[in-house]
Amino acid sequence: MISDKMSKLLERSAAMSAMYTESARMKEQYGVENVYDFGMGNPNLAAPDSIREVSIKVLNETDPWYLHHYMPNNGFVEAREKIANSLNRRFGENYGVDNIMMCVGAAGGINCLLKVLMDPGQEILTFAPYFGEYDRYADNVNCTLKAVPPNLPTFQPDPVELAKCVTEKTKAVLINNPNNPTGVVYSAETLKAIAEVLEAKEKEFGHAIYLISDEPYRELVFDGVKVPWMPDFYKNTIVAYSFSKSLSLPGDRIGYLALGSDVEDFQNIIAAVAVATRIMGFINAPGLQQLVCAELCEELVDVSFYDRNRERLYNALIEYGYECVKPEGAFYMFLKTPTEDDKDFVNKAKEHRILVTAGSGFGCPGYVRIAYCVAPKTIEGALPGFKALMEYYKNK
Repeated sequence: MISDKMSKLLERSAAMSAMYTESARMKEQYGVENVYDFGMGNPNLAAPDSIREVSIKVLNETDPWYLHHYMPNNGFVEAREKIANSLNRRFGENYGVDNIMMCVGAAGGINCLLKVLMDPGQEILTFAPYFGEYDRYADNVNCTLKAVPPNLPTFQPDPVELAKCVTEKTKAVLINNPNNPTGVVYSAETLKAIAEVLEAKEKEFGHAIYLISDEPYRELVFDGVKVPWMPDFYKNTIVAYSFSKSLSLPGDRIGYLALGSDVEDFQNIIAAVAVATRIMGFINAPGLQQLVCAELCEELVDVSFYDRNRERLYNALIEYGYECVKPEGAFYMFLKTPTEDDKDFVNKAKEHRILVTAGSGFGCPGYVRIAYCVAPKTIEGALPGFKALMEYYKNK
């Protein structure tokens, strides 16, 4: 028999598994082209051609033994150096190779980091709505994830509510900017206020509170919006980044952690993350992808593709009578459902062969997440169904 802990995790992950199963079932029944699947944040865009070109170059020019054997647990020095130089140039940092740790996607990096920072029974705070896997990350280190209540309708985190939630047990705060599921970009004003709360709480409780800024969607922003650089506001910030979205490489599992040398207990954190990669079984991030993505760390997919999807979907849904904050980043839309029961809306949408994700799974019932990283024809095919859903609930 599997462990009791894993049994509970399996039960809590059932909704994600059911989403895959339901999508496959409906596509088999109705045909792939007749199912409008907005459930998963799986980029529709292919990776840039440069990924293939640089991959071939690295394979041809790098000694095979060096490329495919063990390297330092924190990653190839040359990959970390290129990423450090990019961050220094873009954000005015003074990073060296020791400030960067290559990891198995942002998720792998965050899990290693929590293994380093957290003791059982301590608390991790995040802001609702939040990426549902954070619950599992907290479980993985036997800690509690507490969600700060959502600030409606803007979804900008509320520093007053944050201050109420921080306790002596709070060791880390986890933010996701731009946010999944809302697409909201946390403003500089918001981040500064969060920093002020945490600085005050550090003094009150006499220990560091680490802010982990999860930023896989940093480059996917629209209308000239810039994502503020959190380390500018709060010293004890650790940035987790993934190339899954900026380069459409979710299956390649490559990213990095970045932290300044002035972060409290910096040297021990760096050393301990290297140990955590072994404890977690990663050992090191994939070697080829380290070198390829470091070479292309400032390249992007065609963000205008997502922007066109965003504009088409948002404008149509508002016209039909839905309420939604217009996303400034990522490729998600968080739609207020015309019924308080978001799960009822999800089930009703299936009658129109539309798959969306209940906001309850993100700690915010009464909403659904729409992942618009899909083919434009998927959006066009779904619009009549969204319109019919609104008419149904209006007349109910």
